Amino acid sequence: MNACPTLPSGPSEILTASPLPQLRQLVVTVNEAEIVITGRVSSYYMKQLAQEALRRSVGDRRILNHVEVCPN
Repeated sequence: MNACPTLPSGPSEILTASPLPQLRQLVVTVNEAEIVITGRVSSYYMKQLAQEALRRSVGDRRILNHVEVCPN
């Protein structure tokens, strides 16, 4: 039996596997031309983290970051 964790396979799974709760709440929509991130986070730093987490899975697609920053 293998006890090693599995790595996320696609852009949608990358944020849901994040150790950061705010990133797990974001919605990732993927099609052949683009990856769209939507939702709300508390800082611009978290918004950038979400985008950079997906960067390695982009391929030829572009990332559209529609995450709204709502500071508490």
